[in-house]
Amino acid sequence: MQPEKYIIRNARQSEFEAIGQLMVNVYSQLAGFPTPEQQPGYYQMLSNIGNLTNKPTTELLVAVDFKNVILGAVVYFGDMQYYGSGGIATTQTNAAGFRLLAVAADARGKGIGRLLCQRCIDKARDKQLDQVLIHSTQAMRTAWTLYESMGFERAEALDFLQGELPVFGFRLPLKN
Repeated sequence: MQPEKYIIRNARQSEFEAIGQLMVNVYSQLAGFPTPEQQPGYYQMLSNIGNLTNKPTTELLVAVDFKNVILGAVVYFGDMQYYGSGGIATTQTNAAGFRLLAVAADARGKGIGRLLCQRCIDKARDKQLDQVLIHSTQAMRTAWTLYESMGFERAEALDFLQGELPVFGFRLPLKN
């Protein structure tokens, strides 16, 4: 039996709406994460996730199966000034980042999140950047294990509050 193959590629404009809906579904179901009623602007941004690709060096990456079914997505920022977070992350130079990683519920446990993260790391390495920065919350604690297994380290200097929600920074050094 052939293992399933997944393709990681730039999302097509025709997929932006479906990816936005996937993001809203994933984030709104996280226990302890703000609801659409609590942070409507955040969820509006998720719904319109494709708009982020209007920023330079910003890409919406999607994971699909051989039938072109969307399994997950992430936004890659090749320049941190467009990252759009609180704290000092947007002032970091010679760095890339990714945000808004989401994997469909029925695709979890298949390595989709790792593939999306790895593609972002590879893009940063290809550009010979010094580091990759990311953020997460307590509601996404299970993802921390993935990030740490890929070499990310907690970086408290990158932490910030989004409203009343603590957001935790992670850093992956790419150069020795």
